[in-house]
Amino acid sequence: MAGYLIWILGLLLLTSCGSRKMETVSLPADFKGPKELGRIYGVKITEYDNIFLYNEGARWIGVPHRLGGQTKKGIDCSGFVAIVYREVYHKRLSRSSAEMLKKDCKKISRSKLKEGDLVFFYTGRGRKRKPNHVGIYLKNGKFIHTSTSKGVMVSNLSEPYYMRTWMCGGRVK
Repeated sequence: MAGYLIWILGLLLLTSCGSRKMETVSLPADFKGPKELGRIYGVKITEYDNIFLYNEGARWIGVPHRLGGQTKKGIDCSGFVAIVYREVYHKRLSRSSAEMLKKDCKKISRSKLKEGDLVFFYTGRGRKRKPNHVGIYLKNGKFIHTSTSKGVMVSNLSEPYYMRTWMCGGRVK
């Protein structure tokens, strides 16, 4: 009798696992594939990359800079990072680059950067100890951010300007 009960319990467990409906993910109409994203970013997108991060970033490329902006009409660097993080990672970040570093991140070195980490810079305005520019690291030295002159764009950490203004990386907690 005990063996029969164990067999029935096992059968119920197996059938209950198999009866779960598969979850489907509906992609937005403007969702781009790896080849198109690779062309946009100048890197090869693989199955190991977060395609949702690259897609969300691509939706913003070219949006002009506007201090305090948080829409496609204009956005600043911390607003851009906060929106992308909310959309891709479902995490709420502080609204300024200095607060992001202080409250939301663990500092990391440039050599430890991984896709999705934040990159912080001091561009010569404001207090020296606090970053006043932030972007999101992608891969191969590239990051996406909002430039005051060109809007949302992809840049390389090895460019002289970013080498000179680099402060640190940040891994979001």
